[in-house]
Amino acid sequence: MIDEARRLAPRFAARAADHDRDGSFPADDFADLGRAGLFGLMVPARLGGAGAGFAEYAAIAYELARGNGATALIFNMHASVTGALAGVTDELADALGLPPEALAARDSYLRAAAEGRWYAVAMSERGAGSRLSQLTTSYEKAGDGYRITGSKTFCSGAGHAGGYLVAARSADDPTQVSQFVVPPGDGVRVEETWDALGMRATGSHDLHLDVTVPAGALLGGVEGLALVVAQLAPHWMVASYAAVYTGVARAAVDAAVDHVNQRKLGHLPAVRARLGRADAQVAAAHLAVMEAARRVDAEPGDAETNRWVWRAKLLAGTTAAEVAASMLEAAGTSAMRRGHPLERLYRDARAGSLQPATSDVCADWLGVDALGGDPDSEGSAPRW
Repeated sequence: MIDEARRLAPRFAARAADHDRDGSFPADDFADLGRAGLFGLMVPARLGGAGAGFAEYAAIAYELARGNGATALIFNMHASVTGALAGVTDELADALGLPPEALAARDSYLRAAAEGRWYAVAMSERGAGSRLSQLTTSYEKAGDGYRITGSKTFCSGAGHAGGYLVAARSADDPTQVSQFVVPPGDGVRVEETWDALGMRATGSHDLHLDVTVPAGALLGGVEGLALVVAQLAPHWMVASYAAVYTGVARAAVDAAVDHVNQRKLGHLPAVRARLGRADAQVAAAHLAVMEAARRVDAEPGDAETNRWVWRAKLLAGTTAAEVAASMLEAAGTSAMRRGHPLERLYRDARAGSLQPATSDVCADWLGVDALGGDPDSEGSAPRW
């Protein structure tokens, strides 16, 4: 499907400026993704999908982000949901003791994705960010299902998704954090709050919940799995963003090259040097992202795999911001005008180091690990 991603990227790029200016959801991009079958990318072949691994996802997200980082970022959220679901194999389910009903629900959600439904992630909250242990959204048993109440922020694709992955804490036992797939409709209200510096087209609005869902909405069918999974296999919560921001960084280099050629600035050594350094930085970050993705497919949850996951996110976030800033300087003042691709890419790239896990959190995690500590429980930067 990487050829499909490369085919779609120029279309996304042509629409990106309008969506950025208006802060509008890229509906045409998502119609294209659906027609290309990309919503089924992570779905196993037995359920009608492409059966892709994490490395294939990373390669495709990189290409989509070269077209429009906002579209790729929303798609990343969907891939995170379907990829995590697909990662719960029958063998792993047996080891975890998951009930048969949970596996039937897993297959139902994945089959729907292969048929064109896409999912958003409702995790972050005001004052808590994405720290699962600090969430205030709660759930409690309600008959044969669960009642979920609370508010989420930064929910990319809010109001357009076919379902929301909602993280919540048990009202009876706050140490337990669980995740549910909640359909849109009664009890789910979108508040349009997203008016940001960058990634303006993601529609990352607030989501307010007071809804009752059936038992099958509880992912895994066992309460309290969210924190365990985040620590054992952090790639979807950490490194999936990395491919997007390396793609944004590469788009900034491409846009700078076009601008420099149009303005006939290529004879300037300082401009050439900036382009050369940026090319090397992006290539190095992309290699790190793909190495992390390769290891996730080969040895998910392995200690060295997880180190590469955190390295990839750190390098992608810092590289995107540094490269986009340098490309803006290389292009000159004219590239700062609203509507210029580099002006938009500069703002989009700046969000990379802020998305969870932030660059500071990643660096602290790696530092604690290098010193022989437990990076998931030690250190000053908040994790889960």
